[in-house]
Amino acid sequence: MIFKDKTVIITGASRGIGLETAKLFHEAGAWVYLVGRSHEDLDAISKNLGRKAVKCIGDVSKREDWKIIVGQALSDTGRIDILINNAGTIDPISNIINTKVDDWSKAIDINLKGAFYGCYYVIPAMREQESGCIINLGSGAAYNPMEGWSHYCVSKAGLSMLTRSVQLELKDTGIRVMSLSPGTVATKMQHRIKESGINPVSQMDFSEHISAVWPAKTLIWMCSPSSLDFTNEEISLKETSIRKLVGLI
Repeated sequence: MIFKDKTVIITGASRGIGLETAKLFHEAGAWVYLVGRSHEDLDAISKNLGRKAVKCIGDVSKREDWKIIVGQALSDTGRIDILINNAGTIDPISNIINTKVDDWSKAIDINLKGAFYGCYYVIPAMREQESGCIINLGSGAAYNPMEGWSHYCVSKAGLSMLTRSVQLELKDTGIRVMSLSPGTVATKMQHRIKESGINPVSQMDFSEHISAVWPAKTLIWMCSPSSLDFTNEEISLKETSIRKLVGLI
């Protein structure tokens, strides 16, 4: 009941972790704003989920789109309770000498600046209501350089520091800012990594990756009072203790 009629914005909601997270919040009674660029996918998902699932066609790397998304949620429900900054790209997988500069820059725009814009536009509403939860999807790549992933490692390292900085600025406001490092997840991104043949992650068998349902369940747990003791920490699904707390094992 704690999520009934809450307003949740989820980016990258058309597939993978974003989609599974949207399903869980919707089942819990929340208003779920599904953010993505695929009109066809989001239209089908919103219709399948029902009345409280609202499609928001937009590019997280564009400030103008964020203004519209947040404005729509506030106009509809009058509040924003949760933001899940999940959207991200692994492209372009390439050694830096072969990388197209515009593609590398676009990855930073999506993975890092997109999350910044999300925080920037939802925080005023959360401050006014003196409550809210922002979760950024982190990665072990923030701390471990990987061949062919300079854009991804840099963006996730920046996202980690963004999370910690905003968390510090918003302490004692009633707003929680957290990060989830899910590990390798069986999503479309892993197929793209496998195809590249670059670095050890591409050599992993698909069966070694966890289901997208696991991070989705962890995200809904992180937004609940059960995770209050972990507000100032990055949650890692590689930790057995966390998996037990979430009820995954």
